[in-house]
Amino acid sequence: MTSTSDAAPARTTGAQPVPAPRGRRPHSRRRHGFGFWAVAFAFLSVMAFATVPAPLYVIYQARDGFPTFTTTVVFAAYGVGVVASLFLAGHLSDEHGRRPLILVSVALELVAAVLFLLWSDVAGLVVARFVTGLGVGLLTATATAHLGELRVRATGSSGSAQGASVAAGAVNLGGLSLGALVGGALAEFVREPLVVPYVVFVVALVVAFAVVLAAPETVDRPERPVPYRPQRMAAPDGQAGVFWAAGTAAFAALAVQGLFTSVAPTFLGTTFHVTDRLAAGATTFGVFAASAVSQIVFAKLSQRRQIQLGLVLLVGGLVVLAVAAVLLRVGGFIGGGVVAGAGVGLIFRASIARAGSLVGPEQRGGVLAATFLIAYAGLTVPVVAVGAALLVVPTLPVLLGYVVFVVVLALVAGLRLAARAE
Repeated sequence: MTSTSDAAPARTTGAQPVPAPRGRRPHSRRRHGFGFWAVAFAFLSVMAFATVPAPLYVIYQARDGFPTFTTTVVFAAYGVGVVASLFLAGHLSDEHGRRPLILVSVALELVAAVLFLLWSDVAGLVVARFVTGLGVGLLTATATAHLGELRVRATGSSGSAQGASVAAGAVNLGGLSLGALVGGALAEFVREPLVVPYVVFVVALVVAFAVVLAAPETVDRPERPVPYRPQRMAAPDGQAGVFWAAGTAAFAALAVQGLFTSVAPTFLGTTFHVTDRLAAGATTFGVFAASAVSQIVFAKLSQRRQIQLGLVLLVGGLVVLAVAAVLLRVGGFIGGGVVAGAGVGLIFRASIARAGSLVGPEQRGGVLAATFLIAYAGLTVPVVAVGAALLVVPTLPVLLGYVVFVVVLALVAGLRLAARAE
């Protein structure tokens, strides 16, 4: 079993070395502070790249003439990549180090960007999105754990891990919002909308790879080789109720985000006749940005209060969205999505934080990977079901059914999680 050291001496200057994990080179607190921002930038870049194609799907669809279901298949390839990566490798940073997995993640996103540029038919999109998902799956739990450990070493205070948790959640969902906005803006204003967005992110990802090389490692080297095994989906001992409530609540939260990163532009076009690419990107941006901002604004609330407020916002926002869809009010549709997005941020962050608190540092990467695995299933499975339903059922009933499903799931899991939260 490996371990990480979460605390640094209380009285050191920024230039003095911090005790290093076993087998690692010591670095100063200042270097750990730089590493925190380097990993945050890489996390932001990867997550932003993951949503760049969201407002571009309508361009691919118009160019190649494929149906909406094909869009959901392309999106599902991303979700399959995330889930496969989390299951097969998301926990490995507990044994092999945080930094190597982050570097592999960034490298995979670079490969995906090149695939988007050189192989842009449907088959190429599926492969590129699958590779994108692999990189995201490697990154989410690893970077979340690494940011907390780097911040503790940079400040010398274990209490700073709370602030790092807020930053990780904001970067995760904030990156997703930024990518959609950048993709939509470039698609609207540049001559090569299926080229320029990916070139921009090739540059960002190269920079991210370079700065992460300078980030300190925070995980002990194993004393002996550790046999490989896939991610266990078992709950920590004695914590099954809390673990599964957290995972299910995160599943419901990301099911809302899945709607706005896959078929929401289609809903806007078919139901509201909004075909502007920037509008599609801005809608997704608004939902994810609200998720990131709510985590920061309400960071000082207890976990229980965050979950309760998150449920009010998520359920209320989705009800407004559904009513607006029935009454054909595009402002209500977008506004409801933004309000629901704010709820998503609170529920998602509280779920991840609660799951991570169930175990010590030596197991945290694995437990976070398992929780993210459940959460990202929510980003994929319901969206594929929506795409399949749209083949035989009109848009509005599918949307309303989706809303009812998410609301019920969020309430059941969220209320159980709130009852066990502090």
